[in-house]
Amino acid sequence: MKFKKPLLIVLIVLDVAITVFDLVVSIIMLAQTAANPDTPPDTSTFIGYLQKNTTFYLWVFVIPLFVLLAANIIGLVVFVRKSTKKEPVQVNDLTEEQKEALRRELLNDLNKENEEK
Repeated sequence: MKFKKPLLIVLIVLDVAITVFDLVVSIIMLAQTAANPDTPPDTSTFIGYLQKNTTFYLWVFVIPLFVLLAANIIGLVVFVRKSTKKEPVQVNDLTEEQKEALRRELLNDLNKENEEK
């Protein structure tokens, strides 16, 4: 359990780094492709290689972005559900009117149980 917080921090930093890198490469790829749609890509550069091998680009950059997006959404939902769990109401938290209404309800329930017996 003492490694939980550092592990969480490392995972978040890794998630952000991979997401930023993939997004930057995707934006550069889109800009290069849109700027030169008719010319063949220069395969001596990294972006040119990705333009030539679109399947590699899909599996290494596009699909991991969608997987990270899904994982982040699921993590957010789990975090929100854990943080918004309702705590049971304590008697000390009630106002005097609420306490009196609770007493009346309890007395009514007790009277009904006694009448049934």
